[in-house]
Amino acid sequence: VQLVESGGGLVQPGGSLRLSCAASGFTFSSYAMRWYRQAPGKERELVARITSAGGSTNYADSVKGRFTISRDNAKNTVYLQMNSLKPEDTAVYYCCGLGPYDYWGQGTQVTVSS
Repeated sequence: VQLVESGGGLVQPGGSLRLSCAASGFTFSSYAMRWYRQAPGKERELVARITSAGGSTNYADSVKGRFTISRDNAKNTVYLQMNSLKPEDTAVYYCCGLGPYDYWGQGTQVTVSS
């Protein structure tokens, strides 16, 4: 089982990034997926979640209106489009699959700084 995040990096405030999380080794289409983030010295925070078929999404208040979670079950991939990024969005971002077992990726660093 693998969840591999990509797309992180350094971006200026107001910029955009698109994170991807490629899944393998389990039935991706049966799993709800989530994006979490963890900033230095802070607890891990749930950022966004999406149901297995992609019909329902939810967001943390801190990212609502700026971030969009989506998924492509044909590609076994979940995405997080992040717009209007702020310095406080700086964190390691993790994807997570929730089902009979929970699976986690290794994380990708997002740094928002001028």
